[in-house]
Amino acid sequence: MSGGVDEQAPPRTRVADDGAHGSHLREPHQDRWAWRRRIRANPHQLRVYRCVVAAVGLLLVLLGLATGWLPGPGGIPLVLGGLAVWASEFHWAHRLMLRLKHALHVYQGWTRRRKLAFWLAFAACCGLLGWAYLAVVGPPTWLPFQVDRVLAHLPGVDVPA
Repeated sequence: MSGGVDEQAPPRTRVADDGAHGSHLREPHQDRWAWRRRIRANPHQLRVYRCVVAAVGLLLVLLGLATGWLPGPGGIPLVLGGLAVWASEFHWAHRLMLRLKHALHVYQGWTRRRKLAFWLAFAACCGLLGWAYLAVVGPPTWLPFQVDRVLAHLPGVDVPA
């Protein structure tokens, strides 16, 4: 090995991406792991491997969405973990991850005033969506009586008696 590159790695050739449509060509990245190179050499194993990667990524994303409302680390880290699993095999997920990283770097360059304005606008949008939900569907029946009394003051929200 010289420079961290395996001499037995296959040459970089253009292969069809078996992503969502399989119509565009891309350069495969060099794998550090021999087991993944062996999987990529066999089309049947590659299909099975990609299905497993897709399922594990989807499981993590769904777990993140299901646990996002719970206290503690749950939602966002699990969703990002699922995206990272997908990005290890799917080009569209890798591009999405790069876009998210770029957006994070742009956000880090913002001033405090701009960040505050962003989060206030975000909170206002969340509040508006919550009010619209309550106005259309109504408050859940499991809410305590005291919360129902507060929600009754919101315009357009009908609280059952």
